[in-house]
Amino acid sequence: MMSLPKEYKSFVNSNFYKDNPLPKLEKVYANNKDEKLINSISEVFDKLAIKDGMTLSFHHHLRNGDYVLNLVLEEIKNRNLKNITLAPSSIFPVHNSLCELIENKNVTNIYTNYLNGPVANTINAGHLEGLLIMDTHGGRSVAIESGNIKIDVAFIACPTTDKLGNGHGRSGKSACGSLGYAIPDMYYAKNKVLITDNLVDEVVDPEIKAEFIDYIVAIDSIGDKDRIVSGTTKITKDPIGLRIADETAKLIDALGLIKNGFSMQTGAGGTSLAVSDYVKKIMIEKNIKAAFASGGITGYFVNMLGENLVDELFDVQCFDLSAVESIDRNKKHHSISAFKYANPYHDPIVNKLDFVILGATEIDLNFNVNVTTGSNGIIMGGSGGHADTAHGANVSIIVSPLIKSRIPIIKDRVTTITTPGEDIDIFVTERGIAINPKRTDLIEKLKNSKIKLKTIAELYEEAHLITSVPKKIIRSDKIIGLVRYRDMTIIDCIYKKEE
Repeated sequence: MMSLPKEYKSFVNSNFYKDNPLPKLEKVYANNKDEKLINSISEVFDKLAIKDGMTLSFHHHLRNGDYVLNLVLEEIKNRNLKNITLAPSSIFPVHNSLCELIENKNVTNIYTNYLNGPVANTINAGHLEGLLIMDTHGGRSVAIESGNIKIDVAFIACPTTDKLGNGHGRSGKSACGSLGYAIPDMYYAKNKVLITDNLVDEVVDPEIKAEFIDYIVAIDSIGDKDRIVSGTTKITKDPIGLRIADETAKLIDALGLIKNGFSMQTGAGGTSLAVSDYVKKIMIEKNIKAAFASGGITGYFVNMLGENLVDELFDVQCFDLSAVESIDRNKKHHSISAFKYANPYHDPIVNKLDFVILGATEIDLNFNVNVTTGSNGIIMGGSGGHADTAHGANVSIIVSPLIKSRIPIIKDRVTTITTPGEDIDIFVTERGIAINPKRTDLIEKLKNSKIKLKTIAELYEEAHLITSVPKKIIRSDKIIGLVRYRDMTIIDCIYKKEE
């Protein structure tokens, strides 16, 4: 753990299972109410006496199409509540109304796993009075379960709900598929409120369980499911990206990882999907079937399931509408909770991965990876499942061009550590492949292969021959955020943007 000013020590609780027994779920069950259905979000604020200083949580499965967080923010503004802490699993550009509430001190602290857009810019400018705490997807479930994040009210956008409070995301006009990131909130928040736009008589096989739910609010729309897709979810056509993907698939094959019963996860970016496509071709050629793919699932893996190339999909978050449709109809496409996906204390799926393909904003000579900020320190993302999968998978692989926008991706030290170098095994670029020296087993396996390796220092020097050494960015001394590892250990700080 890095050395921190004493005022930040309260955000560290990495040994909580040793020091504190878990809360008993019967203590956080919802009250048995004859009538849970109420008329409005405003009425929720009245019934639950939501006041200054409380912590409110949300999930992000509707991504940039989410309406629920904004509706709650509007009520906070109308009541001029102050010192509110928000704990959404992610924040997107659609949530730009939060900027005003940050500047007016209505919201003073934020816990989240991923953040971009106007809210990130507002926080970068130093307007958040308290701190931004950036967790991993698994780490957020740890923090909620342990009581490190104490949620007063969880607002759960639920695409289909019955009057008892059972719900799921598989159907309805705002169907978003898996509700995996809402499950910790459902269990451990003091009060839980479902917000739905599809109230039905009965929900069969619910993800959200009625015994945990206090209130239900039916509104016209909880979001725009067409905006679940944010960024690319198509295989890249860029020649550099395709070359990297091809080299990565050959590397994975040379390591003996493409075999019957293997497991994998890739991101939804164009190069990551291209890796999956090249792996798929090898699988077909060698008549190999994977046991499972996991993570945020896209239509690409849905197609592989349909082609009988993979036996099961474990889905914590649907990345596109093909995945949403699949999870409703395919019994081998499973919705899983954030606990099952990445909580390090729950035997998570990420610990069963043979390999994971990940991206990077920056990587340094010690294999530390940054996907939280740009080289200029501007917040543009966050770990999500990056650190969780990098640690859990047998082999973690970073794929990236060596140079992006005329800037070398390799640094002496990354601007912000998202995933520590000890969890990163391989870095693949269009100009060479570097393996973390600690993975002597991987280096040994490739000794007699056609895969040519370079050191990360050699790639670093090669990039600088092309671009020259970039000018160092001067950063502010003011800490505006903390980056927490999956066990809640703080591994880095985020700093205010210099004027």
